[in-house]
Amino acid sequence: MGQFNFTETELRGLYIVEPRAFQDQRGYFMETYNYRDFRAAGLKEVFVQDNQSRSVKGVLRGLHFQKNHPQGKLVRVISGEVFDVAVDIRKSSPTYKRWFGLVLSGENKKQLYIPPGFAHGYLVLSEEAEFAYKCTDFYHPEDEGGILWNDPGIGIEWPLRGIGEPTLSEKDRRLAPCNRIRF
Repeated sequence: MGQFNFTETELRGLYIVEPRAFQDQRGYFMETYNYRDFRAAGLKEVFVQDNQSRSVKGVLRGLHFQKNHPQGKLVRVISGEVFDVAVDIRKSSPTYKRWFGLVLSGENKKQLYIPPGFAHGYLVLSEEAEFAYKCTDFYHPEDEGGILWNDPGIGIEWPLRGIGEPTLSEKDRRLAPCNRIRF
């Protein structure tokens, strides 16, 4: 029996991944990734880089993608809570420009596998959050692309109640809507 439950979303290739946590009076233990279990689920990508960030409430990072070196990502929250979003930017996909959002937290331990060909971003809902992710390709700064977080052509329903206007980096503030981007 595998240590994960994989649920494909309505966006082909995008999976909710739920690890089995073994909990007792000491705390818990869980695998966050296992090559054999992922391969058995049809996710054959190899991860080459791990990243981690910490952000405070109201920070919105994204929506980011790599143009010529697209990355698959396995994302999770170590502590805190975020609203995580993936946008299908595969032009040949029947779900092109559709988005999927999910609350990820240290408590629910859910992960999201985002295949290459998606833009990704998240909004911090808790006072702070530690976010970690594995990538299937290395980061190439010259290859970075992004879509404006509130692009009306995509229509992401960000849970901004109690947050107000999100905090963005200067770079993310300058991103364009998807109708002005070449994918």
